[in-house]
Amino acid sequence: MQLPEFYTPYPARLNPNLERARVHARAWAHEMDMVGVPQHGTVIWTDEDLASHDYALLCAYTHPDCDGEALDLITDWYVWVFYFDDHFVELYKRNPDIQGAQAYLDRLPLFMPVDAAIRDEPANPVEKGLADLWRRTVGTHSRDWRERFAANTKHLLDESMWELHNISANRLSNPIEYIEMRRKVGGAPWSANLVEHAVGLEVPADIAGSRPIGVLRDTFSDAVHLRNDLFSYEREVFDEGELSNSVLVFEKFLDIGTQDAAEAVNDLLTSRLHQFEHTALTEVPILLDEHAVDPIGRAAVLGYVKGLQDWQAGGHEWHLRSSRYTNKDPKPQPGILGSLARTMPQRLRQFSNVPKIVQPYPRPTYDVPFPLGMAPHLDQCREEVIAWSEEVGLHGEGIWDEAKNRRFDLALASVCMDPDGTPSELFLSAAWLTWGTYGDDYYPWVFGRLKDLAGLKHQTARLKQCMPLDLVQTVVPANATERSLADLWQRTAAPMPQSFREEFRKAVDAMLDAWAWEVVNIQQNRIPDPVDYLEMRRSTFGSELTTSLSRFSHSTTVPPEIWRTRVVQTMERSAMDYTFMVNDTISYLKEIQYEGEVHNMVRVVENFLGVSQPRAFEITFKLMDARMGQFVRAVETDLPKLFDDLSLDSATRAALTRYADELKDWIVGVTHWHVETSRYYEEEIRTPVNAHLLAGAFSRRPSGIGTSAARITSRA
Repeated sequence: MQLPEFYTPYPARLNPNLERARVHARAWAHEMDMVGVPQHGTVIWTDEDLASHDYALLCAYTHPDCDGEALDLITDWYVWVFYFDDHFVELYKRNPDIQGAQAYLDRLPLFMPVDAAIRDEPANPVEKGLADLWRRTVGTHSRDWRERFAANTKHLLDESMWELHNISANRLSNPIEYIEMRRKVGGAPWSANLVEHAVGLEVPADIAGSRPIGVLRDTFSDAVHLRNDLFSYEREVFDEGELSNSVLVFEKFLDIGTQDAAEAVNDLLTSRLHQFEHTALTEVPILLDEHAVDPIGRAAVLGYVKGLQDWQAGGHEWHLRSSRYTNKDPKPQPGILGSLARTMPQRLRQFSNVPKIVQPYPRPTYDVPFPLGMAPHLDQCREEVIAWSEEVGLHGEGIWDEAKNRRFDLALASVCMDPDGTPSELFLSAAWLTWGTYGDDYYPWVFGRLKDLAGLKHQTARLKQCMPLDLVQTVVPANATERSLADLWQRTAAPMPQSFREEFRKAVDAMLDAWAWEVVNIQQNRIPDPVDYLEMRRSTFGSELTTSLSRFSHSTTVPPEIWRTRVVQTMERSAMDYTFMVNDTISYLKEIQYEGEVHNMVRVVENFLGVSQPRAFEITFKLMDARMGQFVRAVETDLPKLFDDLSLDSATRAALTRYADELKDWIVGVTHWHVETSRYYEEEIRTPVNAHLLAGAFSRRPSGIGTSAARITSRA
């Protein structure tokens, strides 16, 4: 495999303290017994290994502006993390030892306490190095930073088991799973924390968890890991028998040659860097203004952005020079201006969506491996939801009328998704589905073509105000979307304890923010980056809201930390991805031809890979099959193992088993509704608004702040 021509938009610079860091790192590695000291009879590194890998050069390139002391510390961290990786390979991967590996990893959190002193004695160089680095690093940082750094370090260590399980089972992950897990295994979020340390300023805690900062971190991480995979393909695949490499994943999943897979991975790397730049230039300034971040906080964020850019440039330069990787020479690199010019067509293609006539394709069918159930209250649920919709005004704004609402039949989805539900539970579920579907129509119709960013943000803020955590309404709803949400919030949140109410509110907030994200993309005529689309689609589809409500029914039985385990998150996310792709494949005609949409997995695949519509459908269905297989494996194999590994009691086991069954009901119920509803039939979508509603649209357009310019017209 020949290395592709990389996108290199930032110049690499070298820290003048390089030689000092080399001397210090060599002495420190010896002090920690990392060099020449056998581990279980195996010498992990020799002096020649350490010198040729040259981690001081990596850190001098990736942190060109920090002082000598900071560079010494950061270099020690990288010596430690690469030693950990090689130590784990030699002792636990080459001859897979899952029990020994788990016991080894379970001890490491003892040496990175957030608030306490380290009390345990290190038993190997990895523990010894971690204890020393932790003491030298965390004292200058806030609790928020320490918690983030400890969590990312733990992810980096723990998820090595994911790689080990795949090797042991000779299992290659699918592309969605790979990108998601590689962030944790690869350690780039951990590197992003060290960028803050090098800058000497922390991202303010109140925005550290926001979407823009998260996108900066995730796009940085993905680019770092994809680049590493390209450089390390031969070493990992041929020498180590590694399966965790994106080139190999693309090669096998897309059934293409190694070189074509490398070019596809490089295109994704470029796309992630474009996403980083887009977010830094468009979303971050708005975030700083919205939160009234002070000058110190702004300097920290800007320093963080620049530090991540420096890391990308320096990391690339180090990969070219380090003996750790033995690939053939890359294609000649054109320099910064040439790199920008070469990748400009890919950048422009993302902002050049052109509505198209969809090629005829058979209406999709779905083979879901779970039985369809149906609660015996469908007629009652239908009438209650229609009456509620009329009461809150969903039939009076020119977007829906009663006939359209009945044809959509959200009550059918409710009774299939929850076949054991009581009438009151089914009504509440159907009402949430109705509100979410209406909002999904309302946002693009009212804001999508108006270029009214201020109105969009104001409406989103007002909807969030309709969900007070103390249940005391201070906002008078001004339109049907607000009235219906305020009513649903009171009905749903009142029985919840405060802690769970906060979690549920976050899920609805995430959906509202995702709707706003979609509208901004429509305004910019931007087809999303495939990874960004995938992750945001879980929110726009309402998946997180649905799983949050389902979790609530088990919240008194299942401890909070169990919900955060990889097994449970895999069950949830694979179910989410399968169901939203059901929507995207069946709504393709409606969205692409009649609405000019950009938010559809088939369209995203077409645009990113430059493939035909049939090939894009083929790849999307293959992704669906992969996620369904992952869900089944998580439920049937990984969940019982989790029960045993964590010694869970019978009540918790029963609750999690029931939760898995509820996810099955959700998958099959969502799928059945999409097949049966009129919402995606051409007869319905050719006339998105009834004639009598169009006639009165100007007099009954949506009301409320930010909607005064709205005109309800067909988007066909």
